[in-house]
Amino acid sequence: MKSYPLTVVTPDGCLFDGQAVRLVCRTITGDVAILAGHCDFCTALGMGEAHIVTPDDQTRSAACIGGMLTVLGGRVRLIATTWEWAEQIDADRAERSRQRAEARLKETGLDEREIVLARARLRRALVRKSVAHN
Repeated sequence: MKSYPLTVVTPDGCLFDGQAVRLVCRTITGDVAILAGHCDFCTALGMGEAHIVTPDDQTRSAACIGGMLTVLGGRVRLIATTWEWAEQIDADRAERSRQRAEARLKETGLDEREIVLARARLRRALVRKSVAHN
């Protein structure tokens, strides 16, 4: 398969800069797969699993939490708010985060902002757990 240049950055720095044959990630409207020759494209990222397949057929998975994805002139740039490679995720910590978020959601008297934050924490924990176990 044809490859293309892919760069993945976060506020902490560059996490991937190389060739890819496929990138799959969650956008705010659903999952998208980017292959060589993709049309120019720009979208906001959602919260979900991301997969990069390199020309040597290696697949790397990560938890991607928010950001932007652009394809411009055949070059793909993913600017993530948070990007955690599967091997770097502490599954036990993600499980504890899930438990705390679920407990918070069971509390009574939460205002709308607190509910939204607890739901976001729960979704983040579930994504991290899912990626860590793949």
